[in-house]
Amino acid sequence: MKYTQGNYIISSKQAIARQIYSFEISCPEVASIAQPGQFVHIRANGFTLRRPISIGGIDKEKGTLRIIFEIRGEGTEQIARLNQGDLIDMLAPLGHGFTVDTNYKKVVLIGGGIGTPPMLPLAKIYGSTATMISGFRNAAATILQDDFAAAGAKTILCTDDGSAGIHGFVTEPFKELAEQGGIDAVYACGPMPMLKNIAAICKEKGIFCQISLEERMACGIGACLGCACRTKRNDEEYFAHVCKDGPVFNAEEVLW
Repeated sequence: MKYTQGNYIISSKQAIARQIYSFEISCPEVASIAQPGQFVHIRANGFTLRRPISIGGIDKEKGTLRIIFEIRGEGTEQIARLNQGDLIDMLAPLGHGFTVDTNYKKVVLIGGGIGTPPMLPLAKIYGSTATMISGFRNAAATILQDDFAAAGAKTILCTDDGSAGIHGFVTEPFKELAEQGGIDAVYACGPMPMLKNIAAICKEKGIFCQISLEERMACGIGACLGCACRTKRNDEEYFAHVCKDGPVFNAEEVLW
């Protein structure tokens, strides 16, 4: 796993929803090797442990990464105080990303809440062959729908309270698509119950599925062994580490 640590310039900052921010970071050496599904580990001023944030955009020509994150505690709140022109201390790119095959004719991307941003680099690769199903608590928490549409993906929006899009969970429209058949691959990131249900549907239908696990991390490089998850390899139980072996896993490997 090749990665670098450095202080990089924030080239743009946007508040895209309540407590949710988008940063574009100028980091040519990182952008040149970053892959969809990887993450960055950011040091917040005054905190020892870094905060893992998924990569939500890769522009190799501009030499930039995009990250989209939600304030969930004092660390991410401190990161959100940074502004355009400030330096951000970043360890990146980290982790194992998604398997991409441009020969696929039909893919489904599924994101739940802040698990939606990692799907955006995939949408830009797959374009019109992708259907993006997003799930959020309510209309106010909805993000990135215009970005997915601009990438050429068909978008399906779900909200828990019905205030926007379909009233319900992402599993409902996905079940309908799975019944129609012809899906080459499914990629998903979000809460564990969502991923478990998506994986079960894919197993039943024989669809290749990769999931990105959200897990609390410390070191981010597999040294502290703090983000272990139960997986199966060669029919044997194996404790993998989300930061190093993941965050992306083949769904069939994860022991739910």
